[in-house]
Amino acid sequence: MATELKPVYLITGGDRPKIQRALRRLRDRVGEEGVELLSATESGGDDAVAACNSMGLLGGGRRLVVVEEVERWKAPDVKAVAAYLASPAPDTVLALVAAELKKDSPLGKACAKSGDVLVYDVPKRRVPEWVTKQFTERGVTVDAEAVRLLVEIVGEDPEELASEVDKIATWSGGDAISTREIEVLAAGSAEVPGYELTDAWGRRDLAGALRACQTLLERSGDPVSRTVPMLIGMLVAHVGRVRDCQAYAEEGLTSREAASRLKRHPFYVEKLYAQARNYDPDELRHAVVRLAELDHAVKGGSRLAVDLELERALIDITRRRAAAIAS
Repeated sequence: MATELKPVYLITGGDRPKIQRALRRLRDRVGEEGVELLSATESGGDDAVAACNSMGLLGGGRRLVVVEEVERWKAPDVKAVAAYLASPAPDTVLALVAAELKKDSPLGKACAKSGDVLVYDVPKRRVPEWVTKQFTERGVTVDAEAVRLLVEIVGEDPEELASEVDKIATWSGGDAISTREIEVLAAGSAEVPGYELTDAWGRRDLAGALRACQTLLERSGDPVSRTVPMLIGMLVAHVGRVRDCQAYAEEGLTSREAASRLKRHPFYVEKLYAQARNYDPDELRHAVVRLAELDHAVKGGSRLAVDLELERALIDITRRRAAAIAS
């Protein structure tokens, strides 16, 4: 037997797919003909109350008023809803949706008193676990490295990740997913999948770095004169993070402890630690100086084509310095 619906539900958190499923369950219980959708960007607390009361007057079964983005509401809006909840319209359910709203907020307290507060969040450290579960629910197995790569490419937004999981799972037809499928199918979700270049540099894979550089230049919709400075900025930032991790390692910090300091995902910082072991401190200092010279060159300090200057710098900062001196 289905539980009795309550007068109000405050549904909040970053797990947007789960929020959508909760709303779908409410809509299925009520029926689409009895649903009214509002947005707090256009409708205040008085508007939500009016919708609830007018729907209650219609009769004919359950009614559902859904208000999105209620975190935008001000004190008068919350006060209007709290007053309504003291005597809610019969057979009417008010569903308030917020991206982030604490249970002990005034609206949270009012909703908890008369109904339920449902919080659906994905803790950042559990994002990979959450992604794995999304694949499992779709009948697809995925290895841990593929999950890590998907999070790195797409980011930690659950809604965007769920969309990518849907796409990849549908394409797989039930077959297992590895990093190869992620690279092919998910790379397009990022404007420029720069991890291909920074990963190759971190491995000291010169051929891979040059190949990734060429691919990035070809994929970008911008002219080379705009794309090259963007890639330089990306490399400078990445080398800087690798240097930070090398220093943290020397202090005795683990990659997880460094992740907390850097406010980065542990999987990503673990990779930075691995890359830091591939370069000695002098080589990383040389890379910083060389990238500064490259930046000067592409801003008018050289007559060579900017993409050629970038390739020359990549060679300098990726191959071992001993080999560079011998040549």
